[in-house]
Amino acid sequence: MAARRATDEMRDRVVLGEFGVRNVHTTDFPGNYPGYDDAWDQRRFEEAFRVDVIREEEDTLEFDMVGIDAAIANAFRRILLAEVPTMAVEKVFVYNNTSIVQDEILAHRLGLIPIRADPRLFEYRNQGDQEGTEIDTLQFQLKIKCKRNPQAAKESSDPDELYFNHKDADFRPVHDDILIALLRPGQEIDVLMHCVKGIGKDHAKFSPVATASYRLLPDITLLQPIEDEAAETLQKCFSPGVIEVQNINGKKVARVANARLDTFSREVFRHEGLKNLVRLARVRNHYIFSVESTGILPPDVLVSEAIKILMGKCQRFLNELDSVAME
Repeated sequence: MAARRATDEMRDRVVLGEFGVRNVHTTDFPGNYPGYDDAWDQRRFEEAFRVDVIREEEDTLEFDMVGIDAAIANAFRRILLAEVPTMAVEKVFVYNNTSIVQDEILAHRLGLIPIRADPRLFEYRNQGDQEGTEIDTLQFQLKIKCKRNPQAAKESSDPDELYFNHKDADFRPVHDDILIALLRPGQEIDVLMHCVKGIGKDHAKFSPVATASYRLLPDITLLQPIEDEAAETLQKCFSPGVIEVQNINGKKVARVANARLDTFSREVFRHEGLKNLVRLARVRNHYIFSVESTGILPPDVLVSEAIKILMGKCQRFLNELDSVAME
């Protein structure tokens, strides 16, 4: 039984030690463990695979993806970052710019502003096409000039009172507080912008997410009861909410309340009296995804679009295999 438990731990857990990490690589491939049937089976995969939405807000989504390999999880993350298309400023035609911001910097800032436009309604612009059409290009004009406020108090030093249009914030694709440039009386910006459809693989401005990351589900096991002062010390070694100290029969007893909240600082290994009483591990096939949208599309839509792209990649691979077999 002990050998069986050790094998199960090697297959299912990534164990964090004081000086290293064990069981990092996936080893449950067919024939590696006698007595285990690791041949891939679609029915077994469908039974084990699941997606649980943990938290969903306007621009953020946290969900669990259980029963997949690290390669699939990382492919999904990379698709979110680099292959889900969005609309962004590609061409900036500067007719007048007397602000202190150089034309190149102004164009760069405009390109990084997220545009609230559903990319699914547009087509990719043909390579070499300089003009664009209504099906592949959005056109914006930014024309603003700063003027003095004649009604401002003489002793005032607040630019919001002294000037009109000194903050160039009329261009509001996603958020209302995106600052492009600060203007002073007489300074003017007059530009024309062409927005096109693209992906983050071509330029970071097309990436639809501010961040997309995953981590393995923490698994914390107390190997024996930890009481009194040791329990309070153990609680301080982990993130808030991970360890709970209960009062049982007049004794303070530690228990794992919510291992998911831990960041695994491994602070517990600095305490000689505790480091051999706790096992820190991560569940190998349980991924906690965090997706933060830039506001162009809701995070749940981004996830569904990433899944469609991944399915399309798989279908193209199968088609290639079929064409090779026919040859």
